[in-house]
Amino acid sequence: MHELSIVANLFEILNQKAKEKKAKRILSVTLQVGRLSGVVPELLRSSFDIYKQDTLAHNADLVIQEVPFKVRCLACGTEMTKEDFIMVCDRCRSTELEILQGTELFLLKMDVEA
Repeated sequence: MHELSIVANLFEILNQKAKEKKAKRILSVTLQVGRLSGVVPELLRSSFDIYKQDTLAHNADLVIQEVPFKVRCLACGTEMTKEDFIMVCDRCRSTELEILQGTELFLLKMDVEA
């Protein structure tokens, strides 16, 4: 479960940003997680809940914005959102696809109480 190590690194960033803002506590954290990021949102959430104990984020909410897997076919130009991870164009069946989104793992926002 690499989500725990991701959350540990996330908390290093959160603590640093909270210190810079002289925050008393962290109210919420918003992450953007792509379907191809290799991160399971449910495991990320449970890791966050475990890790936040005895931190400035002990009552913080974790908001996860899931990013769909989107590709463009280099053969016909069709852009599509894929529900599966099969790299084949739904229109022309080409396997020459460019990934447009879905690999993200970003800290978008942190709300704090100053």
